[in-house]
Amino acid sequence: MIRKPAVAGIFYENKPDMLKKCIEHCFMHDLGPGNIPIMGHIREIKGAIVPHAGYMYSGPIAAHSYYKIVEDGFPETFVILCPNHTGLGSGVSISSDKQWKTPLGNVNVDTEFTNYLFENSNIMDLDNLAHLKEHSCEVQLPFLQYFNEDFKVVPISMGLQDINTAKDVAEAINNAKNELDKDIIVLASTDFTHYQSQDIASKQDYSLLDSISNFDVSGMYSKIQEHNITICGYGPVAATLIFAKSNNANNSQFLKYATSGDITKDYAAVVGYASEILFE
Repeated sequence: MIRKPAVAGIFYENKPDMLKKCIEHCFMHDLGPGNIPIMGHIREIKGAIVPHAGYMYSGPIAAHSYYKIVEDGFPETFVILCPNHTGLGSGVSISSDKQWKTPLGNVNVDTEFTNYLFENSNIMDLDNLAHLKEHSCEVQLPFLQYFNEDFKVVPISMGLQDINTAKDVAEAINNAKNELDKDIIVLASTDFTHYQSQDIASKQDYSLLDSISNFDVSGMYSKIQEHNITICGYGPVAATLIFAKSNNANNSQFLKYATSGDITKDYAAVVGYASEILFE
C-alpha cells in the first residue's frame, strides 16, 4: 500500500515545482544555512534532530540539518522517529506501507528493516493508523527527495516516550542495522517548547540542547520533568542519542535554533525549533 500525504498543501506546497522552490527558499532564508549543499560521500553522521512544523515556520531551521546530511552523503536508509500527535495507533508504530507519497514522488519504505523490527522487537507494531494523519515524519521526506531519489525510509511513531521505551527503540534499531548490515541515519523529528514567550522558550530549549549536545539523556528527561518543558518529540530525541552513541558518534554539532516568533514577529506565544547532528 501507499501512504498518501496528509499535510501537503497545508504544511508545505502540494505542487512539485512550488515545493522545490519552497525548499530552496528554506536553504537561502536569513535563518537558513545560506546555500544549497552538494552531495558528498563522507558518511560520518549517525543521527540528527530536525523540526517538523510548516515549512514557513521551521523549514529554514530544518535546512541546517539537511545541509550537513547532504554534505555527508546519503545512507541507504533513513529511520525517522517521530512523536504521535493524533493519539491514534499503538504505543510504538512502524509504518507497514511499502511507499510514502509526496508531491515529489514516492519514497520506498525499507520493508526488510521494518519486518525485522516487528519480528524481533516486543514493543513495535506494524500499524498504519498512527501514521495516517501524522505530519511529523511526512514533512521530512521532501527535503530528502529534493537531493536524491535513491534512499529508503523506516517511519516509526512513538506514542510512548518514556526513557525505557526510548532505550528499547534504540536497541531494536541498532540490532536491525547490525543484523541486516545497513547504513542508516536516525532522524529525531521534534519541535521544542510550545506556546511560551520567546524568553521562556529559548531559555528552556537551550538548556535541553545543552543536555542533547552532551548525549545526556537522563539529564534531558530530568529538565523536561522539572520545568514541564513541552518538547513534543523527546522520546525520538532520546532514542536517537542512544543509537548514535552506540555507533561511535561521540561528537555533536548544534546548528541552529529559532522560534516561530522569529518568523511572525509575535513573541508572546512561540514554538521552538532546533537542528543538530550527531557524528563520529
